[in-house]
Amino acid sequence: MRTLKRVLLAFSWLMILPASAFAQASITGTVKDASGGVMPGVTVEASSPVLIEKGRTATTDATGQYRIVDLRPGTYTVTFNLPGFTTVKREGVELTGSFTASINAELKVGTIQETVTVAAESPIVDVQNVRRQTTVTSDLITSIPTARSYAAMMFLIPAVTIQSGNTMDVQVTPQMTVFGGAGGRSNEGRMQVDGLNTGAALNGGGVSTYIVDIGNAQEVTTTSSGGLGEAEVGGPTISVVPKTGGNTFKGQMYLSGVPSGWVGTNYTDALRAAGLTTPGALIKQWDFNVGIGGPIRKDRLWFFGTARDEGQYRTIPGIYPNVNAGDATKWLYMPDKSREVRGAESWTVATLRVTWQASQRNKFNFYWDEQHPCNGAVYSNDVKGCRKQPSSPAVIGPLGLGGLTATTSPETAGYLSPYGQRAQQATWSAPVTNRLLLEAGMGTYLSAWGPFETPGNPTGDLVRVTEQCSAGCAANGNIPNLTYRSMNWLHAWNGTFTWRASASYVTGAQSLKFGLQGGYLVDDRQNFTNSQNLTFRVNNGVPNRITETALPFQTHSDVRYDAFYVQDQWTRGRMTLQGALRFDYARSYFPEQKIGPSNYLPFSTVFQRTDGVTGYKDLTPRAGVAYDVFGTGKTSLKVNVGKYLEPASNGNGNYSIANPTSRIATTANRAWTDANGNFKPDCDLVSPAMQDNRAGGGDLCAQLDNLNFGKPVFSNNIDPAILGGWGIRPSDWQAGVSVQQQVRSRVSIEIGYSRRWLRNFTVTDNVAVGLSDFTPFSITAPLDPRLPDGGGYVVSGLYDVTPLLFGQTNNFITDAKSYGDAYQRSHGILLNIVARPRNGLTFQGGVNTGTTVQDICGPRSQLPEFTIVTADAQGRPAVGPTNPWCHSEPGFITRVTGFGSYLIPKIDVQFSGTVRSDQGGVLAANWAASNTFVQPALGRLIAGGLPNVTINLVQPGQVWGDRVNEVDLRIAKVLKFGRTRSSIGIDVFNVLNSAAVLTYNQAFVPNGTWPVPTSVLTPRFVKIAAQIDF
Repeated sequence: MRTLKRVLLAFSWLMILPASAFAQASITGTVKDASGGVMPGVTVEASSPVLIEKGRTATTDATGQYRIVDLRPGTYTVTFNLPGFTTVKREGVELTGSFTASINAELKVGTIQETVTVAAESPIVDVQNVRRQTTVTSDLITSIPTARSYAAMMFLIPAVTIQSGNTMDVQVTPQMTVFGGAGGRSNEGRMQVDGLNTGAALNGGGVSTYIVDIGNAQEVTTTSSGGLGEAEVGGPTISVVPKTGGNTFKGQMYLSGVPSGWVGTNYTDALRAAGLTTPGALIKQWDFNVGIGGPIRKDRLWFFGTARDEGQYRTIPGIYPNVNAGDATKWLYMPDKSREVRGAESWTVATLRVTWQASQRNKFNFYWDEQHPCNGAVYSNDVKGCRKQPSSPAVIGPLGLGGLTATTSPETAGYLSPYGQRAQQATWSAPVTNRLLLEAGMGTYLSAWGPFETPGNPTGDLVRVTEQCSAGCAANGNIPNLTYRSMNWLHAWNGTFTWRASASYVTGAQSLKFGLQGGYLVDDRQNFTNSQNLTFRVNNGVPNRITETALPFQTHSDVRYDAFYVQDQWTRGRMTLQGALRFDYARSYFPEQKIGPSNYLPFSTVFQRTDGVTGYKDLTPRAGVAYDVFGTGKTSLKVNVGKYLEPASNGNGNYSIANPTSRIATTANRAWTDANGNFKPDCDLVSPAMQDNRAGGGDLCAQLDNLNFGKPVFSNNIDPAILGGWGIRPSDWQAGVSVQQQVRSRVSIEIGYSRRWLRNFTVTDNVAVGLSDFTPFSITAPLDPRLPDGGGYVVSGLYDVTPLLFGQTNNFITDAKSYGDAYQRSHGILLNIVARPRNGLTFQGGVNTGTTVQDICGPRSQLPEFTIVTADAQGRPAVGPTNPWCHSEPGFITRVTGFGSYLIPKIDVQFSGTVRSDQGGVLAANWAASNTFVQPALGRLIAGGLPNVTINLVQPGQVWGDRVNEVDLRIAKVLKFGRTRSSIGIDVFNVLNSAAVLTYNQAFVPNGTWPVPTSVLTPRFVKIAAQIDF
């Protein structure tokens, strides 16, 4: 009774600890005697140098089964003993990720002093878990040519999909990459360190600019499907397990760099003809890293610390400096082709991890990671050692790479961050008995980000300008969508606080787990623009639109989620059944906020604390079965099904739509005819009404497109039913089946099929207008050989609002089901190969092919005004009044990845490499169709006096970007001196010198360039690299 009270007290303490699921390996099996009878009461110990407590024990139950859980990655020795029988020892059992190794034993009559050592290969097929997982060990991570970042590793995992628009050029330096799973939400991926999230507090809450040091990790594990109660979302989770030190001092040092002149060029005539005016180039790259760990006190207190300095200098493709930058009298962009646009970024990182075996039962881990940026433009240093604007007249660059693209003139880009970021973690585990395990943990991730205002900003009083370029734009460098003249900037602070706790009851045949998880996400942002709060749009340098804004103001959003789960795993014979039930409760709110006064908001408005999501409540079941087909542990059949949820995060889904600062109109547009050509709106911009002052020498300024602008009136009203309740939170169902087969010693192949479908979409209904208030029309696409079938086809399903109702806005956000069917469905096949033979060869790779269908045609048939600018993370395709493609079915998309290493015996020369082949993104043809084309079809001028409307001329999947095929190789000489092992070699990236285009400007210009490349895979470059392990 006293023991029970202690257990309940300990569990109660756990429940109040202020993290998410993490990988825990296990060893399980059955012990029999020589006659085949099961043996209860056998003591089984798993020991390894990676355990500070040296070993973990269990006792076989009445069925002869045992199970040892919560084991760190490493190599184990499993020992079986029972008085009156010989001791059996199984060595070399390798554990990675959440792998469950099946180790059976047969005991014979004898003395316990007699030991029989069994020689057998470590299992490679998991016959008890249904989750699909890929693990890359430390040795393989450090042997292949990568940028040693989670993004670089993620691109080599076939089950992971990357958010469209990402440059995918992650082999140069670590960078943030948003990712998801096949057929899921594009931002649902999770990046974790030791099971605790390190994602920012917005856009899914899964990733951030946090630079995790995978070069000093014990392993990196990617779980792509089949998660049980510990999984909040159905997308992939990348979990980095840091090294912990040990009873001996060990460490490593890594140095790499790209010398000047070791970078080639892939700027081809085809790229030049496609409109890429200047290539991007890597000027310099470096990565210096050291890690060391060992005992502070043997068997009681270990440490492992790292330090890293990495960064890059590069030129920015497709853009030149602006001769007219900072000149208030000039309104056009004039490229200065005598100079380059350059950027630089780097990070200095220091981490410390301490493992403390406080008592026989209690173990603590503490982790601190401090990261500071050093952003600037190229080579000139200040007293702190960070870069600043160079004095050379041949180059120009904003501070850092933030905001730098082929469509942004350098004067508009701020700098990345003057502040650092920090991750902190503390975890505790206690095997109270051989059957009861208690665990808890908490973590924080804090960051500040921008882009921030450039010191001494010379553009603060200048109006920002964008170039529409509907039919060529010689006046602005022939760059559609170019932004120039003035910067916008941002001050943002994010805080992510996570916690977890669990209690596991383990017997030989069963593992029962109760747990909780939670998170508190803080997003605080303040947006700024020029002092006039204006942006002009021009068409070939001629003004045609004014955008009025109500900046600056602060937006603050907080999200809190809590989850409780129970999961069970039960093995009977060759079958293992798994099941879980999870309860999630998520909500959001907005502290007191203030907006105004500003140019167009004469009075300030204070919004008191407001609730957002009032309380999503969900019960999500998950289940699976794993079957050892032949009873040999070499063939596993796995089936899983489960319901998962959209991530709870600021700015994601419905969590922030009720923020008062996002519900009022803080921006509005009006058509503008600059009749006197002075680039000054000769109108009263405070008045929302149309004004024609041309008779008096002034301008024509049309009515604002949102008549609520500048008023403390909500333009967006929200259906309370979508902000709380049972089963309302967007979710998805997943189902999958797979077979994994060991084809030879330490080589396995897995093939699986999966289906996924998303639920609970929302739409926006402008109730100020109805279906009858829109005029439908069709246009004929221009004749152009680059368009499908050469163009000349009819694009129908276009709408324009009745002129009398232009600018009337009263939006109502509600469930899409009220207006028709909306869905996203996907299915696909995944093939994985893992080979770890003992001849110096290691290989992992696979193929992922699948298709995703998105449809929102039901709601659009009733709500022609409903607009999604780009396909979003919720699974809705891009639509709008002049974007009719409400059904997206681009066909099968295939990813191929592979990476491996081979050490040639005797001469100790190591060859390694990576390969990946990724489908390019779906492209649009966004044509700014003028009244000349639209009026004959519409029967009138475009509403609101607009000179043109943007029409996407191609369906999703009709036009694709380049397929990206990249091969990277390393050759290194391995040198051994006592306990020191050195590897010195060269890495060759983009061996084939591919010039694949990564991102495009998708503005369509008839008889002009389209699509225009804006970034290209970094050309072939050579890196010198050396690693010393001691």
